[in-house]
Amino acid sequence: MGDHMTRGPITPAQVDFSDPAAPAAPAFGDVYHSRAGALAQARHVFVDGNRLPARWQGRERFVVLETGFGLGNNFLATWDAWRQDPSRCARLVFVSLEKHPLTRDDLARVHAGNPLGDLARQLVDRWPPLTPGLHTLSFEGGSVELLLGLGDARDLSRELVLDADAIYLDGFSPKLNPDLWDEWLLKSLARHAVPGTTVATWSIHRPMRRTLASLGFEVGLAPGFANKPEMTVARFAPRHLPQRPAGREPLAPGARHAVIVGAGLAGAACALALARAGVACTVVDALAAPAQASSGNPAGLFHGTLNPDDGPHARFNRAAALATQALLRELGVPQQAGLLRLETRLAQDAMVGVPGYVEPLSTERASALAGTALSHPAWLYPGGGAVAPGAYVDALLQASGATLKLRTAVAAARRDEAGWTLLDDTGGPLTTAPLLVLAGGHAQLPLLGELAVDLTVQRGQLTHLARAPWVPGLPIAGDGYAIADGQGGAWCGATTQDDDTAPELREADQVENLTRYARLAGLVAPPRAPLAGRVAWRLIAPDRLPLIGGLALPGAPPAAQLRLQPRLPGLVVCTGFASRGITWAALAGHVAAALALGGPRPLEAELLDAVDPLRFALRRQRRPAR
Repeated sequence: MGDHMTRGPITPAQVDFSDPAAPAAPAFGDVYHSRAGALAQARHVFVDGNRLPARWQGRERFVVLETGFGLGNNFLATWDAWRQDPSRCARLVFVSLEKHPLTRDDLARVHAGNPLGDLARQLVDRWPPLTPGLHTLSFEGGSVELLLGLGDARDLSRELVLDADAIYLDGFSPKLNPDLWDEWLLKSLARHAVPGTTVATWSIHRPMRRTLASLGFEVGLAPGFANKPEMTVARFAPRHLPQRPAGREPLAPGARHAVIVGAGLAGAACALALARAGVACTVVDALAAPAQASSGNPAGLFHGTLNPDDGPHARFNRAAALATQALLRELGVPQQAGLLRLETRLAQDAMVGVPGYVEPLSTERASALAGTALSHPAWLYPGGGAVAPGAYVDALLQASGATLKLRTAVAAARRDEAGWTLLDDTGGPLTTAPLLVLAGGHAQLPLLGELAVDLTVQRGQLTHLARAPWVPGLPIAGDGYAIADGQGGAWCGATTQDDDTAPELREADQVENLTRYARLAGLVAPPRAPLAGRVAWRLIAPDRLPLIGGLALPGAPPAAQLRLQPRLPGLVVCTGFASRGITWAALAGHVAAALALGGPRPLEAELLDAVDPLRFALRRQRRPAR
């Protein structure tokens, strides 16, 4: 994968509120907006400067890319213009980069008197914990999306995978904040332009204008806002179009119907993400009801992870956990909020804690929350917790409006001009769609072809204690986990056995689970209990990350990079969720939909590579022959 980008913790903006008409940033010696009014400036410079709303009318999707989210007024003004326009595009995706975001309290203070009070309140309400990377904030039932990239624009701009229709160049003045205006960053942003992409900014900085012209933009001047006589506008009209790599093209551009194999967490999350992008979904499953296989456990945990170098696992799990937190709240799924993760020692060199995401707790504080004398300190994930997977799946499917085809076993899939046709075991057709999503668990392995060789089917048994000597005050994980069942009992688990197909509950596995439960609780000996629990199977990749993306086009030579590999049209895989289905589903569904339809990917390019289904084949190809 190459060296991954290491990003330090986010340093929030320091805002000087002493002049209410123009909040200032002392670190840059500049104000956030003109005294003549933040929204008026945003509308004049960025909305009108990019010829909106006219340019998005009649469009399926319109993408804005902004440098410098600042106080968020450009986003609010654009969202408001979208709301007011009866001919608006179906979906507005606003992508904005910010190195020093405001804390939620400061954001609330800035927008206390905002004329767009309702929109500003929704922004404050959904404001994420300030962790590095991309955060998706969903508004208007998913029709408006803010993809907020926290970190240095120079790092993030080259990790974005998107085509921008309009670019807002905003930031403190080129003299005070040169990094946001230099040739390197402008080149990086221009890679996201397509013919017709417009640019607008209040600045008329000469080097910036020269660079834009050299990159293929037609650069002009327009009347400026308030006391600025002029501003810059530009349009991308290159003489020669750069060759675009095959691997990043959408897998099913323009698809209006999808068939999804699997009615568990993965399939249901894909159905919702595709539905929000305007695709009608049919979800097919061999079982009699949704969430009956791996997603059928009565309760499960969701939370992020930490590691000292903030590598791909920690970053993917963090992005996924935050996406889950937001979606559960939006859908109103009942949950046990908050999660304790016990550590023999807290990784002091990892993030010391990020308010709203993860906080280190002493053994005493953790014990008070757990309701027992713990032997270790813990990380508290306030946005993590436990949820019943079945309730989550039902909420996802209901919100998606998907058609369910249950008791329908799929034996094979065939591609032709019409798209993909699913076949039963007699070779008879079941259903056809231009987009096929393989989002089942271990039962769909025969449909995955060569990919199946890299996956392990793992048996897991969890245990139910109807009368538990200790019911955890919060869901708790460490060596094993425990979750209150809401009726004075607890669920605890879970065992792991590879390639074990035995469906019956085993006494030895129950003893293993209860031994772990006793260790978590600090009990002298494991409790005795009648054999009770559930067995299910997980599908696991060797690197413990999911598989989300397209499969190789048969006959295409292997590419040196995943992003250059030609893919089978109309097919997306979203599987291999291991024991993290609840944590991963929301983000995985969103990624699968973006890969299929071509919208901005909600993950950095490096993380898209980290979950690419073809990563193992590429690694094998790179290994020298023995």
